[in-house]
Amino acid sequence: MPTNEDPSIPDSLHQLAIQLGQPLDRAIIDSVYQHAQNLLSHISPTPVTLARVAGVLLVYHIQNPEAEELKWFNAQIEQCVDDEEVEESIESLHRIDGL
Repeated sequence: MPTNEDPSIPDSLHQLAIQLGQPLDRAIIDSVYQHAQNLLSHISPTPVTLARVAGVLLVYHIQNPEAEELKWFNAQIEQCVDDEEVEESIESLHRIDGL
């Protein structure tokens, strides 16, 4: 297993899906986790940042948002130059939802 993988993140995603009432099989969880890793491959994210991005992707998967929302999120994360910008992008989701 590559050193950049943290098995606790997929385990946490699995537990989160159960808590959200949408238990998902391990292949879907692994796919969401891989998507997060791919989005962050241009930086060296902390495990917390990777986990937060994966969590957002999991919620998008469960809520089945319109493709445009997911494309927008992907584009935002791909433009970030470091963990701080990723965190700011995630925080902006909450501000947008509250409007």
